Amino acid sequence: MEQLDQITQMIALSMGLAWASGINLYATLLMLGVLSNMGHIVLPPGLEVVGDPLVIMAAGFMYCVEFFADKVPGVDTGWDTLHTFVRIPAGAALAAGAVGDISPVVGLAAAIVGGGLSAGTHALKAGSRVMINTSPEPFSNWTASVTEDVAVVAGLWAALFNPWLFLGGLVIFVLLLVWLLPKVWRGVKRVFRFLARLFGGNGSEPPPLPRARRYRTIRSTGTDGLRVTGCKSRCASSVFAPAIPTFPPSMAVTAFSSTLRNPAPCRRRRRVLVTTMDGGNTINAGAVYSEAKRTAP
Repeated sequence: MEQLDQITQMIALSMGLAWASGINLYATLLMLGVLSNMGHIVLPPGLEVVGDPLVIMAAGFMYCVEFFADKVPGVDTGWDTLHTFVRIPAGAALAAGAVGDISPVVGLAAAIVGGGLSAGTHALKAGSRVMINTSPEPFSNWTASVTEDVAVVAGLWAALFNPWLFLGGLVIFVLLLVWLLPKVWRGVKRVFRFLARLFGGNGSEPPPLPRARRYRTIRSTGTDGLRVTGCKSRCASSVFAPAIPTFPPSMAVTAFSSTLRNPAPCRRRRRVLVTTMDGGNTINAGAVYSEAKRTAP
């Protein structure tokens, strides 16, 4: 039983440091070093250097810098971007150091899992900050920053003094992470598309079209239009786009654009983009269907 508790505590410390490093690396190092010097915890051999006073002072200074940078809209996103190259490798190194000198294999496995966990938490933080920055007031940034700092302190405390509680919470967090990351990624893409149109787009360019479905085959029906077959929709296997010019048989088409009238029971309209593989003959603007292919009439 004692051996199981030691293994659990080692895993919780390793994953706890990796998880916290992806959110706030300097708060993680500062808390770990202070607790070690105050005698509340005994660091494994691979992490004893964190308790050095010089490391504590450096971590404390960088935490103060991050404390203010993290609360300024725009600056926090730039800070997170730069720390993509800091938090993830540091989280992997701390996770490997937490397992001590058990074996190189265990250390490497801890580094791999810890690096992935740090990358996930960092991506969630950085992506959510991009969307929070769309709010004109600064209070949402302040609230998010303080919440993250409190979460780091509470998570590390649980990993150090209540490993079973931390591991249970970590499982829930990973499940939420898998569900949230795609949504955050879509939100980040919308923000950057808006910024691209705002600062570099053409004012006459039409607004972005709603997300549509993919089609595997575009087949010519003569000079009056194109017919799409192999639709991935659950309610339509074929839709017709009238008044779309046809292309030479040798020219591959990646997508097409028009108002699509789906047969019942869909009764919805979709608009997408027509463009050739070489980028010419573009009609309108919208979503590109990379899996669409030109076939013989």
